[in-house]
Amino acid sequence: MSWGKTNKPSPIDSLIGVGSTITGDIEFTGGLRIDGHVIGDIRSAGDKPGTLVLSEMAKIEGEIDVDHVVVNGTVAGPVRAKEYLELLPKARVTGDVSYKTIEIHVGAVIMGRMIHEGEPRFTDKVIEFKPATGG
Repeated sequence: MSWGKTNKPSPIDSLIGVGSTITGDIEFTGGLRIDGHVIGDIRSAGDKPGTLVLSEMAKIEGEIDVDHVVVNGTVAGPVRAKEYLELLPKARVTGDVSYKTIEIHVGAVIMGRMIHEGEPRFTDKVIEFKPATGG
Protein backbone atom coordinates (compact mmCIF):
# COMPACT_ATOMS: atom_id res chain seq x y z
CA MET A 1 0.00 0.00 0.00
CA SER A 2 1.28 3.45 -0.90
CA TRP A 3 0.30 5.88 1.84
CA GLY A 4 1.26 9.51 2.24
CA LYS A 5 3.39 10.46 5.23
CA THR A 6 0.69 12.68 6.72
CA ASN A 7 -2.27 10.35 6.22
CA LYS A 8 -1.14 7.08 7.75
CA PRO A 9 -3.85 4.42 7.81
CA SER A 10 -5.22 3.08 11.04
CA PRO A 11 -4.05 -0.41 11.98
CA ILE A 12 -6.58 -3.16 11.36
CA ASP A 13 -8.20 -4.03 14.67
CA SER A 14 -11.53 -5.58 13.57
CA LEU A 15 -12.33 -8.43 11.18
CA ILE A 16 -15.46 -9.76 9.50
CA GLY A 17 -14.35 -13.23 8.48
CA VAL A 18 -15.00 -15.48 5.51
CA GLY A 19 -18.43 -17.11 5.73
CA SER A 20 -19.89 -14.24 7.77
CA THR A 21 -22.86 -12.24 6.49
CA ILE A 22 -23.76 -8.94 8.13
CA THR A 23 -27.11 -7.35 7.27
CA GLY A 24 -27.26 -3.74 8.42
CA ASP A 25 -25.11 -0.64 8.44
CA ILE A 26 -21.63 -0.69 9.99
CA GLU A 27 -19.98 2.30 11.65
CA PHE A 28 -16.46 1.74 12.95
CA THR A 29 -13.36 3.47 14.27
CA GLY A 30 -9.78 2.49 13.54
CA GLY A 31 -9.27 -0.25 10.97
CA LEU A 32 -11.68 -2.88 9.62
CA ARG A 33 -10.92 -5.79 7.32
CA ILE A 34 -13.78 -7.59 5.61
CA ASP A 35 -13.44 -11.08 4.14
CA GLY A 36 -17.18 -11.84 4.31
CA HIS A 37 -20.44 -10.41 2.95
CA VAL A 38 -21.98 -7.12 4.10
CA ILE A 39 -25.44 -5.95 3.04
CA GLY A 40 -25.55 -2.36 4.25
CA ASP A 41 -23.58 0.86 4.34
CA ILE A 42 -20.08 1.08 5.84
CA ARG A 43 -18.83 4.32 7.41
CA SER A 44 -15.89 5.33 9.53
CA ALA A 45 -16.57 7.41 12.64
CA GLY A 46 -14.51 9.21 15.22
CA ASP A 47 -11.87 11.90 15.03
CA LYS A 48 -9.10 9.73 13.53
CA PRO A 49 -9.13 8.55 9.89
CA GLY A 50 -10.62 5.08 9.44
CA THR A 51 -9.18 2.33 7.24
CA LEU A 52 -11.25 -0.29 5.40
CA VAL A 53 -9.64 -3.27 3.67
CA LEU A 54 -11.77 -5.56 1.49
CA SER A 55 -10.10 -8.85 0.61
CA GLU A 56 -10.73 -10.69 -2.65
CA MET A 57 -13.39 -12.77 -0.84
CA ALA A 58 -15.31 -9.68 0.35
CA LYS A 59 -18.68 -8.74 -1.11
CA ILE A 60 -20.30 -5.43 -0.17
CA GLU A 61 -23.82 -4.39 -1.15
CA GLY A 62 -24.11 -0.80 0.00
CA GLU A 63 -22.40 2.54 0.24
CA ILE A 64 -18.84 2.93 1.54
CA ASP A 65 -17.75 6.25 3.11
CA VAL A 66 -14.33 5.85 4.74
CA ASP A 67 -11.08 7.84 4.81
CA HIS A 68 -8.72 5.12 3.52
CA VAL A 69 -10.13 2.28 1.41
CA VAL A 70 -8.35 -0.72 -0.13
CA VAL A 71 -10.53 -2.91 -2.37
CA ASN A 72 -9.69 -6.33 -3.77
CA GLY A 73 -13.24 -7.73 -3.67
CA THR A 74 -16.68 -6.82 -5.03
CA VAL A 75 -18.62 -3.66 -4.19
CA ALA A 76 -22.15 -2.98 -5.46
CA GLY A 77 -22.68 0.64 -4.47
CA PRO A 78 -20.85 3.95 -4.38
CA VAL A 79 -17.41 4.24 -2.78
CA ARG A 80 -16.21 7.48 -1.19
CA ALA A 81 -12.61 7.51 0.00
CA LYS A 82 -12.13 10.84 1.77
CA GLU A 83 -8.34 10.52 1.56
CA TYR A 84 -7.01 7.47 -0.30
CA LEU A 85 -8.43 4.68 -2.46
CA GLU A 86 -6.48 1.69 -3.71
CA LEU A 87 -8.08 -0.74 -6.17
CA LEU A 88 -6.16 -4.02 -6.30
CA PRO A 89 -6.25 -6.40 -9.31
CA LYS A 90 -9.41 -8.31 -8.30
CA ALA A 91 -11.43 -5.20 -7.35
CA ARG A 92 -14.88 -4.96 -8.97
CA VAL A 93 -16.83 -1.79 -8.17
CA THR A 94 -20.31 -1.18 -9.60
CA GLY A 95 -21.08 2.39 -8.61
CA ASP A 96 -19.55 5.83 -8.56
CA VAL A 97 -16.11 6.20 -6.99
CA SER A 98 -15.01 9.45 -5.34
CA TYR A 99 -11.53 9.94 -3.99
CA LYS A 100 -8.82 12.44 -3.11
CA THR A 101 -5.91 10.17 -4.08
CA ILE A 102 -6.31 6.94 -6.07
CA GLU A 103 -4.15 4.00 -7.09
CA ILE A 104 -5.56 1.52 -9.60
CA HIS A 105 -3.81 -1.78 -10.28
CA VAL A 106 -4.04 -3.61 -13.61
CA GLY A 107 -7.17 -5.78 -13.63
CA ALA A 108 -9.33 -3.59 -11.35
CA VAL A 109 -12.75 -2.70 -12.82
CA ILE A 110 -14.96 0.33 -12.09
CA MET A 111 -18.45 0.43 -13.61
CA GLY A 112 -19.43 3.97 -12.68
CA ARG A 113 -18.13 7.51 -12.61
CA MET A 114 -14.79 8.49 -11.11
CA ILE A 115 -15.01 11.75 -9.17
CA HIS A 116 -11.93 13.55 -7.83
CA GLU A 117 -12.64 15.38 -4.55
CA GLY A 118 -9.33 17.21 -4.14
CA GLU A 119 -8.68 20.90 -4.37
CA PRO A 120 -9.54 22.36 -7.78
CA ARG A 121 -6.43 22.84 -9.88
CA PHE A 122 -7.99 25.39 -12.21
CA THR A 123 -9.10 28.93 -11.54
CA ASP A 124 -12.08 30.77 -12.95
CA LYS A 125 -9.83 33.03 -14.99
CA VAL A 126 -10.45 32.93 -18.72
CA ILE A 127 -7.53 33.44 -21.04
CA GLU A 128 -8.49 34.70 -24.45
CA PHE A 129 -6.37 33.45 -27.33
CA LYS A 130 -5.96 35.70 -30.32
CA PRO A 131 -6.05 34.04 -33.73
CA ALA A 132 -2.80 33.84 -35.64
CA THR A 133 -2.57 36.40 -38.39
CA GLY A 134 -1.71 35.13 -41.83
CA GLY A 135 0.98 37.06 -43.67
